[in-house]
Amino acid sequence: MKLSKIVFLLVSIGIITLFFGFDFQHYLTLDNLKSQHTAIADYRQNHPLLAIALYATLYIAVTALSLPGAAILTLAGGAVFGVLWGTLIVSFASSIGATLAFLAARFLLRDWVKSRFSTRLQAIDEGVNRDGAFYLFTLRLVPLFPFFMINLVMGLTPIKARTFYWISQVGMLAGTVVYVNAGTQLAKIDSLSGILSPALLGSFALLGLFPLVAKKMLEFITQREIYANWTKPARFDNNLVVIGAGAGGLVSAYIAAAVKAKVTLIEQHKMGGDCLNTGCVPSKALIRSAKLLSHIKRAKEFGIAKAEVEFDFATVMERVQQVIKTVAPHDSIERYTELGVEVIQGTAKIVSPWEVEVTTADGSKTITTRSIVIAAGARPFVPPIPGIEQINYLTSENVWNLRERPKRLLVLGGGPIGCELTQTFARLGSQVTLVEMAPRIMAREDQDVSQAVMARFQQEGVDVRVNHTAKQFIVENGENILLAENDGQTVRIVFDQVLIAIGRAANVQGYGVDQLGITLSPRNTIATNAFQQTNYPNIFAVGDVAGPYQFTHTAAHQAWYAAVNALFGQFKKFRTDYSVIPWSTFTDPEVARVGLNEQDAQAQGIAYEVSTYGIDDLDRAIADSEAHGFVKVLTVPGKDKILGVTFVGEHAGDLIAEFVLAMKHGIGLNKILGTVHIYPTLAEANKYVAGVWKRNHAPTALLNWVSRYHAWRRND
Repeated sequence: MKLSKIVFLLVSIGIITLFFGFDFQHYLTLDNLKSQHTAIADYRQNHPLLAIALYATLYIAVTALSLPGAAILTLAGGAVFGVLWGTLIVSFASSIGATLAFLAARFLLRDWVKSRFSTRLQAIDEGVNRDGAFYLFTLRLVPLFPFFMINLVMGLTPIKARTFYWISQVGMLAGTVVYVNAGTQLAKIDSLSGILSPALLGSFALLGLFPLVAKKMLEFITQREIYANWTKPARFDNNLVVIGAGAGGLVSAYIAAAVKAKVTLIEQHKMGGDCLNTGCVPSKALIRSAKLLSHIKRAKEFGIAKAEVEFDFATVMERVQQVIKTVAPHDSIERYTELGVEVIQGTAKIVSPWEVEVTTADGSKTITTRSIVIAAGARPFVPPIPGIEQINYLTSENVWNLRERPKRLLVLGGGPIGCELTQTFARLGSQVTLVEMAPRIMAREDQDVSQAVMARFQQEGVDVRVNHTAKQFIVENGENILLAENDGQTVRIVFDQVLIAIGRAANVQGYGVDQLGITLSPRNTIATNAFQQTNYPNIFAVGDVAGPYQFTHTAAHQAWYAAVNALFGQFKKFRTDYSVIPWSTFTDPEVARVGLNEQDAQAQGIAYEVSTYGIDDLDRAIADSEAHGFVKVLTVPGKDKILGVTFVGEHAGDLIAEFVLAMKHGIGLNKILGTVHIYPTLAEANKYVAGVWKRNHAPTALLNWVSRYHAWRRND
C-alpha cells in the first residue's frame, strides 16, 4: 500500500477512534437532541450564519466518516432551521459527505478489490457503466438501504464522482424532506422507528421502482421512435430468419428448429461459411500435411537414419478440398432441412425490421418474421497500399485455389492467420518472408510466446522481418517487389506471390444494414448490446460481423444467446457470457490461451502471480521428441484462483481445455493438482504446473515443525 493511503487510513482510524473513545456518539441521540433543542435554537437565533456553517460541517464530517448519527442530525436540521432551510442544508451536506466517503473508499480499496476480484468485478463494472445511475437512484430513494454502505460500495465501482454526487442529491431529496419535516415536530417523536410508518416505507419502496419504470418507459419510447417509420405486419411467416450459414447462423437456426420455431436460413455462397470453406477446416488440413513433412525431415530425432519423401503440391491442395467435402455434410442443406430448418440459397436483403427479401435463381420473395439474426461473417481486409492493384495477391479466401507452389512467398501480417500459413508454406518448400510492422509477431501474446514461435520459424528457414511497414508494391523487370520501411530506411523485398493476412473486416454492406440505419461500432462491426441485439431490438447479430472475437467457437456461443433471446426474450433475456473465452493459434509450437496473460494483466493493473512449467521436463514430451514449450498460469496473489493460462507446445489447444473448465466453474490449482492424470500423457503438464504453484506456497513454518517432529520420532 502506498504511503499516502497508509497515512489517510491512519488519520481516518484515529478520528473514528476518538469519536467512540470520548463517547461523542452520546451527543447524537434523540434524547440529547430533545434536551438541547432550546439551547441549539437560541444559538441559531443569535448566530445564524455560524450555526449553518457549524451544522453543515458536522453533517459532512459524520457522513464522510460513515459515523452513526446522520438521522439525528437530519431531525436537528428540521427542528433548528425549519423545513425549507433544513432541507436545503441537509441536501447539500449529505451529498457532499456521501461523495467524500465514496472517494475515500475508491482511494483506499478500489485497486485492492480490482486486483483480487478482477473477473467478477469486470461484469459488475460493465453493469455499472451501463445502468449505474439507475441503480444508484433506486437505492437512494429507498431509506431501507444503509446510507453509508451505498457510499462505500459505489466507491468500488467505475461510476464517475460527479454522477454519484448529483444522483445522490436528487435521489435522497424525498427521504430528506420526510426526516426534516419530522424534525419540526421533535417534541412528539419518541423514537426513530416512529418516523417512518410501514405505509410510508412501502411508499418509498414503490418510489424506488420509479427509475426502473422510467428506464422501461425510455426503452419503450426509443423503440417506438426507431420503429415509427415502419409498418409492422399483422401476421408473420416466420419466428426467425437467419442471414448467413457460417457457425453463428447454423447454430442460431439449429436452436430455433430444436424448440419448434419456424426458421429460415439464407446463404448466398456456401453452407458452413468461412470456417468450413476458407478458414479453420482447410487451414488445419494443410497444416497437418505440412507437419508430416516436418516430421520426416526430423527422422534422425526418432532414430531413423534416413527418410525421404516426394510430394506433389497440387495433390496436397486437393487433399484439402477432400477434407472440406468430407466435413461438409455436417453443415449441409440436407442436414438442416432434416432438422426442420428451411434453407434458401440466395441473396438476402432486410427491407424492414420484420421483412427479408430473398433473391434466388427462381426470382424474389419477401419473408415476414418476428426476429432476424445477422450472421454475415467477415472477409480478409486488404490494405490500400499503393501498387497493390498491380499484384495478383492472395488472401485466406483464395489461397486454397493454388495448385502450383509459390517459390518465393511474401506473407504480410504476423497475426494468427499469417503465422499459421507462413510456417505451413515454408514446410511445403516455399521460401517465405514474413513482414510485420510491430516489434514482434503474435503481438497479442506475451513476449516469451512470440519468441518461442519466432525461434522455430527462423530454425525452419523463415525470413522474419519485424518493425517493417509495407509502403508500396512495384513491378520491375517482371519481378514483384515490396518497398518497406525499417528504421527510417527503405527495404526492397522480392517475391513471386504475396499473401495478405493483416485482419478481417466485417461484412456490413449489401443486405440492408445501411438502409435500415442499423448502428455500427467504431470497429465497423454491427453494434450489439449484452443480449446480441442491435439498435432494433428484434434484430440480432452474431459472429465476425458483430465481434468482439472472430472465432468460430465464439460465433456459436453468441448464437445460442441470440436465438434464445429472439424467441423467448419477452419472458427472459440472457446476457452473453464472455468471462472465459479460449483460443488457439495452430503454429508449431501450438499456442493456446484463456483469460489474462501477463501483458494484459499489466495493462489493466491487475496483480498476479506466475507459475510456469517447462514441457521439456515432461516424460511424454521427451518420448515424443516434442520436449519444448511451457505452460504458464496466472493466479490471484496468495491464492490458487486462476486468472489466465498460456500454453505453448504440442497439442496446446487440446490441453488447455482443463483450464477452461476450471476457470468457468471456479476450480483452483489445488483441485487440478489433486486430480489423477494418466501417465505418460502431455496432460500431466497441467498437474505439474499446479505443483509448481503449490511448491511456491508451501507452508514453510509448518514444515519446519513437521521436520522436528520426525526427528523426535527418530530419537535424534
